[in-house]
Amino acid sequence: MTLKKAYILIFLVLLIDQITKIYIKTHFKLEDTIPVFEWFEIRFVENDGMAWGMTLPTEYGKLILTLFRIGAVIGIGYWLWDSIRKKASNYLITAIALILAGAVGNIIDSVFYGVIFNHSYGQVATIFSDEAYGTWLHGYVVDMIYFPIWKGNLPEWLPFVGGNYFSFFNAVFNIADMAISTGVGILIVFNKRAFKEKTS
Repeated sequence: MTLKKAYILIFLVLLIDQITKIYIKTHFKLEDTIPVFEWFEIRFVENDGMAWGMTLPTEYGKLILTLFRIGAVIGIGYWLWDSIRKKASNYLITAIALILAGAVGNIIDSVFYGVIFNHSYGQVATIFSDEAYGTWLHGYVVDMIYFPIWKGNLPEWLPFVGGNYFSFFNAVFNIADMAISTGVGILIVFNKRAFKEKTS
């Protein structure tokens, strides 16, 4: 894969990611949900950027996380450029491009959303609002894809958790997260092909 094709892939992922996020942010109130199928919902949530909805321990945690991600993106960008220069396999280049696109997509939220949107609590947010909800590098990541594949009470005979309510799968994510997960999945499933250098 050429650098131009990798850039096109990254651009398309970013475009779809940001269009969906901006649409959700400007049409949904926080926690608004639209059932699509029994096992799939569009649900608007925001998080501070940690995986699986975890919270950051200090007021500076968000800033540290954002700066770390920017540094990681620089490193991944170099990895992509170097892999193309060395004519690495298309599996590897595609995976790196997807991971890079996903990381940049969520960084855009973290860096810019706090200063271009007002809050979504009990209202639909306005883009380029005069009452921004945050500051530079302190925006929240917009998530909306939710797959509650199974919900119900667990069988009583199960040790420790029997009879408790349980839902699978609980994470709410976005297109950028999907790109990262797909890229990592390619590296895992096609590991031997991904890290095999081209002979031509």
